[in-house]
Amino acid sequence: MGFFSFTQEIAVDLGTANTIIIQNGKIVLDEPSIVALDKRSDKLVAIGEKARQMQGKEHDHIRTVRPLRDGVIADFYAAEVMIRGMIKMISGKNNFFSPSLKMVVCIPSGSTEVEIRAVRDSSEHAGGRDVYMIYEPMAAAMGIGLDVEAPDGQMIVDIGGGTTEIAVISLGGLVCNRSIRIAGDDLTADIQEYMGRMHNIKIGERTAEMIKINVGSALTELPDEEAPEDYIVDGPNRMTALPMKVPVSYQEIAHCLDKSISKMETAILSALEQTPPELYADIVRNGIYLAGGGALLRGLAKRFSDKMNIPFHIADDPLHSVARGTGIALKNVDNYSFLMR
Repeated sequence: MGFFSFTQEIAVDLGTANTIIIQNGKIVLDEPSIVALDKRSDKLVAIGEKARQMQGKEHDHIRTVRPLRDGVIADFYAAEVMIRGMIKMISGKNNFFSPSLKMVVCIPSGSTEVEIRAVRDSSEHAGGRDVYMIYEPMAAAMGIGLDVEAPDGQMIVDIGGGTTEIAVISLGGLVCNRSIRIAGDDLTADIQEYMGRMHNIKIGERTAEMIKINVGSALTELPDEEAPEDYIVDGPNRMTALPMKVPVSYQEIAHCLDKSISKMETAILSALEQTPPELYADIVRNGIYLAGGGALLRGLAKRFSDKMNIPFHIADDPLHSVARGTGIALKNVDNYSFLMR
C-alpha cells in the first residue's frame, strides 16, 4: 500500500481518429491517433498533431501510421508506441519513476475476443497494471449524462472515426447493439473518391477531411443560417498534373455521402427491430442520442428524425462524450464493475 501514491489513474478513449486521455475528471490530452516512425530503426519520430502534420508529406525514411482501423488495433507495435508516448506526454514532468497505471479503456461493442485482447495487451505493455474495458456506447451514455442503471430504454448512436456504435441500454447493460464499420473515415474516403471521379482532381486524406468539416452535409437542402459557403479545393489534375481550383458545395457532398449515411440508417432500424416493445416505447418517448464526431455532420439529426419519426438529440459535446463517460467509469470502477470487462 506504500506505493499507492505512485499509481496514476487515467481513462483512455482510444479512437480511430483521436485519442483522448482523462485524468482527475479533466481532459489532459486530445490528439490525433497517429504516429510517425523512423523506417530504419522503428523509433518514434512524432506523435499526435505533429505526426498528423507530416501525413502525406513524408520522405523515404519516415512513415506515418494510424495504429487503429475500424475501431480496432491494426498495427500492434505502433499502437503500443502511441499509447506509451501519449502517457509520457501527460506525465512528462515526472521522470524519476514510471507510475503504475490504473486504466479504463473504451472499446467498440462489436469487438471480438481477439480484438479486446489486443487492446488489453497494448495497454499493459504501455505500463497499465490494472486495465479495465468499457464498451463505447455505454461510455457515451454516461458521458451524455444518462442514467444507465435505470429501468428505462435509452438508445445511443456513436459515430466515430472507424465504427458507428448503436446500442439500446437499460439496467446497466446493452440490451441490443450493432457495430458497423462505416463511420467518419468512410465518409472521408467517399469524398476523396468523388473528387477524383467528378472533378478529376487528386486529393489526399487530410484535404478530404477538411472538405467534410467545412461543407459536409447529410441533407441537400439546409436552412440558410446553417448552409456553409462553397469550399475551394486546390490540387493537381489527375490527367495533366496541372494545378486546379475546384469550388465544392454542400449539396454535392450530401449526394456523395448519401450511400454511407443510408447504411447507418439501415443499421439503426435493424437495432430498433431487435428492441423489446417496452424499451421501444421508452426510446420513442426519450428520443435517440447522437454522439461522436460524426454527430456534427450538418443535417444528420434531422435526416434521421425524418426517416424514423423519432427525435434525435445531439449530445452537448459529442466529440468528448465517450471520453467523459470513460472518466466517470474510472472514478466508479468498484461501483460499475458490472459494466467492465
